[in-house]
Formats: sequence, structure tokens, C-alpha cells
Amino acid sequence: MVATLLGLLGILLLYYVFFLLKDLIAHKNDLGPGRIWLAGIIGLVTDFLDTLGIGSFAPTTLALNATKYLDDDKLLPGTLNVAHTIPVMVEAFIFITVVKVAPLTLFSLVVAAILGSWIGSKTVTKLPEKKVQYFIGIALIVTAVLMGLKQLGLLDLLGAGNTATALTGWKLIVGIVGNFIFGALMTIGVGLYAPCMAMVYMLGLSPLVAFPIMMASCAGLMPVASAEFIKTGDYSRKATIGITIGGIIGIIIAVKFVTNLNLNFLTWLIIIVIVYTGITYIIKSKKSLNAV
Repeated sequence: MVATLLGLLGILLLYYVFFLLKDLIAHKNDLGPGRIWLAGIIGLVTDFLDTLGIGSFAPTTLALNATKYLDDDKLLPGTLNVAHTIPVMVEAFIFITVVKVAPLTLFSLVVAAILGSWIGSKTVTKLPEKKVQYFIGIALIVTAVLMGLKQLGLLDLLGAGNTATALTGWKLIVGIVGNFIFGALMTIGVGLYAPCMAMVYMLGLSPLVAFPIMMASCAGLMPVASAEFIKTGDYSRKATIGITIGGIIGIIIAVKFVTNLNLNFLTWLIIIVIVYTGITYIIKSKKSLNAV
């Protein structure tokens, strides 16, 4: 099953690369404004953070705005997706091959996220986005508190230290349903990383297992969307080149950092990421609601 998943991701990567190279070659004499080296630094930092589970879109948006890299805000969504597709693919391939996860668990949860995103694009987009972000933010913070209490030994109800690498029975069903929902919610701006981290932990899996699951889930979602942005030309070519190169370097550094952490420290890192994400969702929802 792992080989099948890697093959599927490989096909999606080739699909994306075909359109990207075709477009870059067609515009080789006019790649647009911007400095590739600056985008490379942005990619190194943001994809390092992405590999830790913090995500890359928000930090990249902040960096591109701060450096006034894009001359047209319309290019931002496409640039975020196109520039980070290959780095996310690299994350997925590395974590799938480095971190031990039961093949059925990995394959089932990744496919569930991909299907959830596809169905969500047709249905979930009708939900009130800001209210969903608010309640997801609250849920993440509550989950992080529970995880912290467990780490401190104050909540025996959640069991001892997580070491499992597989989900079975009802836990596997919950995992599949959960990742399906997270995949669907991505279509209205609720990132998959933090909810997936929280769910995997609460189901008893090793904290490290969350990484190949969430990376592969997003890697399966991004190539198709990115190809559409490439076809319309709604992205920054120089930013994509720089972020892709810098991002791969950042990922290699971050993977060594993450995989060498002891599980106790890694769990606290995940708790911090989940709290950060939860607060971010709440702030985003409040700003939008107040602006209405």
C-alpha cells in the first residue's frame, strides 16, 4: 500500500511538473519581476516551519507582503500553491519513507483527505467559513490543553505515552472519517496540519506518525489545484523557482531536526503548534466578522 501511495503521489507530481516546466520554458525570457534569491530565503524559512507542522502559507504571505515581492495581489493564491507543491511533495516522500507507519493506516487516511477535499469543493464551501474557523480554533485549543494535561500526567483518562504506529477497529474508522472532514474543511481555509496532529495524538498514535499522514494528505491535494493556476498564469514564476529551491533545503534541515527529537519534546512542540493555529483561526474569524 505504501508503494501504491508513493506511486500515486509520483503521478500527481509528474502531472504538476509537466505544466510548470512547459510554462517556465514558454516564458524563459520573461519570468516577471522579483529576485529569485530572495524567494529562496523565504522558501527555506517557510518550508522549514511547514515541516514542523506550522504551515507555510501564512508565513509566506507575510514574507511576500513585507518584501513587496508581488506586484499584483491576484497572484498570491496561485503563488502559494504552485511554489509550495514540490516542497510539500518532498516532505511527503521523506516522511513516508523515514517514519514507520502501518501501511493501511497511512493509505486510508490520506485517501480519505483527498476524497474529502474533492467532495468539500462542491459542498463544504457553502458553510459559513468564519464561524467554522472560530469553532475549529476553540476545538484545537481545548485539544491542546488536554494533550498538555496528559503530558503532565494529570489526565490518565487519555492513557500513557503514545507509541502506536497503526490504527485498528473503531479507531481506524474515526481516523478515516476525521481526515475526510479535515480534507473537506481545507476548501474553506481550515488547514489540515493541526487538526490532523491533534486527532492522531488523541487516537493514541506516536506524535511522529502525524507527519507522514498530514504531509501526504496535502501532497495529494496540491498538484491538481496548482496546475490550474499555472494554466491561467496567475502566479509568480520567479517566486516559484526560488521558493521551490529554498524550500527543499529548508525541509532537509527540518526533517533531521524533527526525526531526532525525543517524543516528549516533539509532543510539546505539537501542542505549541496546535495552540498557535487555534488562536490564529479565532483571530481570523473575529476580524472578518467585525468587518462585516
